[in-house]
Amino acid sequence: MDKSFDFNGITLGGGAPLVLLAGPCVIESPEHPLKMARAISEITMRLGIPYVFKASYDKANRSSVTNFRGPGLKDGLAILKSVKDETGLPIVTDFHGVEEIAAVAEVADILQVPAFLSRQTDILVEAAKTNKVVNIKKGQFLAPWDMKNAVAKAASTGNDKICITERGASFGYNNLVSDMRGLPLMRDFAPVIFDATHSAQLPGGQGSCSGGDSAMAEVLARAAVAAGIDGIFLEVHDDPASALCDGPNMIALDRLEGLLTTLLKINDAVK
Repeated sequence: MDKSFDFNGITLGGGAPLVLLAGPCVIESPEHPLKMARAISEITMRLGIPYVFKASYDKANRSSVTNFRGPGLKDGLAILKSVKDETGLPIVTDFHGVEEIAAVAEVADILQVPAFLSRQTDILVEAAKTNKVVNIKKGQFLAPWDMKNAVAKAASTGNDKICITERGASFGYNNLVSDMRGLPLMRDFAPVIFDATHSAQLPGGQGSCSGGDSAMAEVLARAAVAAGIDGIFLEVHDDPASALCDGPNMIALDRLEGLLTTLLKINDAVK
């Protein structure tokens, strides 16, 4: 049976309209997130897509110690709060330790558990105790059915607003593969979101930073929607070539509306 829950006037799962989580990989400046949120929101309003703004205040798992990580917890959350206040959009952002959860829960509507932390019991439980939506990114090292245990850890708190995001599995060195068979399997545990841009990433593929292929992100997005997912996760940038993080696999803003239009047609056909 399809799982579903409601938050911020949005239904995720259960055959409800496809939900979009999108925004730049990381907060690059105080002004950029608001610019992106407004631009993406204009597109989703035209298309009638429920939209949650995404950006990270800290990319704690960058390939190199010299890579840009973002403004950090305090300044980053202040910027995300300003985006929320200015646009009225719900916010999703990732966190990296139990000590960050309380502060993040004051701003974010969805607390995102990074893939590398998806088995960490304390992180899953404490995030769920906030009663906010908990989005668990499936570890690149986990089989789809392993996510049943991750969901159960979060659900042990009584919080039923839990979803899973697929972002590919490790396949050899510096490569990921997305197995679409896992998407319907995981929908038995929780609503499923597909992260098309990170699934097209080449982790550490450029030596001191990750590579990627944004054209393949669009292909994977189409395939995942055809498999019957509940939401789509896209990192989007107005100038990916100059992005400070994950530029090679992000969707260019000027390609977003065309991609979403296609995804809606596919979603309507399969649902």
